[in-house]
Amino acid sequence: MSFANTKCVVEEGDTVIIYVNPQAMYALQVKPLIATKKGDMVENIFQTAYGALKVQELVGKKFGHKVQFSRGWGYLLHPTPELWTLNLKHRTQILYTPDISLIVMQLDLKAGSVIVESGTGSGSLSHAILRAIAPTGHLHTFDFHQQRVEIVTQEFSDHGWEPFVTAKQRDACKDGFDLENVADAVFLDLPNPWLAIPHSVKALKKSGGRICTFSPCIEQTQKTCEGLLAEGFKYIETMECLQREYQVKNITLPEIDDYNFSFCNTPETNCEGNQKKDDRKFRAVLPALQMAGHTGYLTFATWPRQSEKCQT
Repeated sequence: MSFANTKCVVEEGDTVIIYVNPQAMYALQVKPLIATKKGDMVENIFQTAYGALKVQELVGKKFGHKVQFSRGWGYLLHPTPELWTLNLKHRTQILYTPDISLIVMQLDLKAGSVIVESGTGSGSLSHAILRAIAPTGHLHTFDFHQQRVEIVTQEFSDHGWEPFVTAKQRDACKDGFDLENVADAVFLDLPNPWLAIPHSVKALKKSGGRICTFSPCIEQTQKTCEGLLAEGFKYIETMECLQREYQVKNITLPEIDDYNFSFCNTPETNCEGNQKKDDRKFRAVLPALQMAGHTGYLTFATWPRQSEKCQT
């Protein structure tokens, strides 16, 4: 199955999202049998808080179909990079949709773009990049951890991204990318991104391109900006993307008649003696009392055309 192309009916081997509620979603691969820890093959029965689901029964059902558990029900959803971000197994800290959307826009990713990414991590951003650059672009993604590379490579294959991505184990800060003059954009999610900036220059096309780095600390961002300036990058800017949700609520407020005073303390009067009216009910839109805080700083810069760089 390709995350980039939709389909109507579930087939064996597909990755699907089971939606129960916003706090309970599950990503699973439709396989009739799974291996136990001892290596025995048994029927694939997926367990949830609402009961069991025989995975083989999903084959042939349409996406959007209501699926029955032994003690509840959910919906069968087509996978997307956004849903995958919410449900993937965290092998590292991941990027979420607010930051991802800003990265995709600022790097000007589109069909046909060639992107270099380091580190791959759990592949959250990688899936969004691949959807943006398919079907004619390519993602070169690197991670220093071999096991993570092997796992994400299998996920890329399962999700239909294999023709558009190359995943390799490599220490980008020390060894670079082994790519020259091929990339339209570079993304760095590394502890020391400034060490990989000279290698990024080699990977970017001579006609120009964009770079983005993600760092949780402002001290990392400062050193990155210094490294970008030293290599000749232009239009350097750092952003922080915070998502603020608004909630629709029914509000009830008491109305007070300020002109009808009563000095007796009765249930019909308030503590100041003002006559009460009927409570007034209305619907209001209010910001959430809690919101996600700081995730990291995104630093963007432009690599100018080689001729432009030589003139400055």
